[in-house]
Amino acid sequence: MPIYKTITIDQYTKALIWKIEEPIEVLEESIELSEYCAERYQNMSSEIHRKGFMSVRQLLKLLGYTDFDLTYDAKGKPHLNDGTEISISHSFQFSAVIVSNRKVGIDIEKQRDKIKRIAPKFTPIEEYQSLGETDLIRKLTMVWGAKEALYKLYGKKGLRFLEDIFVRDFDFQNFTTTAEVYQNNLTTTYRLNFLEFESYTCVYALAL
Repeated sequence: MPIYKTITIDQYTKALIWKIEEPIEVLEESIELSEYCAERYQNMSSEIHRKGFMSVRQLLKLLGYTDFDLTYDAKGKPHLNDGTEISISHSFQFSAVIVSNRKVGIDIEKQRDKIKRIAPKFTPIEEYQSLGETDLIRKLTMVWGAKEALYKLYGKKGLRFLEDIFVRDFDFQNFTTTAEVYQNNLTTTYRLNFLEFESYTCVYALAL
């Protein structure tokens, strides 16, 4: 069973990361889907997306849930029926789920050169001029993942990455920082934690 990493943040908050190595038939074993999710799954043409979807269901099972405990609201944000907060992510070879008694968001991103092309859409690119090529891709991916995690935490309520989410600067020796989200004339601060593995970046955001 390819559980890649277990992160226990506190007694109420845990994240699991799965490395997707098995064929889709193995990921489908012992998994039953709700009618809604079965329809979503059948409409997925990409095997990468199908594997990500099923590996998330395997992670739910390890956390004591089934697909029938999971619902999605009109904006696509997942919810657990018992009121536990949940966030989900998958990217190519990895998937992740985080659960908590407080607002959480998680994101996994593959570190790729294309992040430089989209960077001006989510962060002031001039702030990164002192970084070399490798560190530039790493840091941009971390900032992008942080903003994605916060966007998921908020449930896709129209947050603007460039104007509404501000990630405090951090260095590569201290893989944690804070971020402020500006919405409806309110400022809310969140804790961010980063992990890097096998050219991937994982970020999870927690309400303070």
